[in-house]
This record gives sequence, C-alpha cells and structure tokens, in this order.
Amino acid sequence: MSKINLKPTPGYLLIEPLAKEEKTASGIYLPETNSEKPQMGKVIAVGAKIHSDGHEIESPAEVGDTVLYKKWGGNEVKIDGVEYLFVKFEDILAVQA
Repeated sequence: MSKINLKPTPGYLLIEPLAKEEKTASGIYLPETNSEKPQMGKVIAVGAKIHSDGHEIESPAEVGDTVLYKKWGGNEVKIDGVEYLFVKFEDILAVQA
C-alpha cells in the first residue's frame, strides 16, 4: 500500500486501484487492449464524516480495506506516477470481508 500525504474532503475516499488481471483463471494471457480498468482497490485515506441536516454519514470503509466501487465512479488523479481515485462514499458498492 502506498504512503501518500493527502486527506480527502468530507464524503470522499482515496483509493489505489488494484492491478489489472493479465490472465484468466485457466491461465490464458489477456492482451492489454482487451483489459478493463479494475473496480477494486485499497483505501488509502478517508475524508471526514458528512454532517448534513443534522445527520452523520460515516464512511463505508476504513483505511486498508479493499473495496468494490462503481465502474464509472471516482475521479482519477496521478501522483508520482501512481494512479489514484477519489471516490464518493455512495459510489462504494461493497467492502471485502
């Protein structure tokens, strides 16, 4: 897991996407043009709770968790040659148990 000194704004998670699968379960290597971006990643940092209308919304994940996020969710940013995503709390679909 990367060390980065960024704190997301309230309601966002900073995620480092997991590496793309380069071969299938049966051992067939996939061409780079055929691979999709991963939808799973490790949470690097968590924004504060959101206080909206007196209700607190807590993050669905904690730092170090592996999460599944929406395919078109998040904003990509590249820092020191590494791609990261800022993803809204509501774009997290699942947390790996």
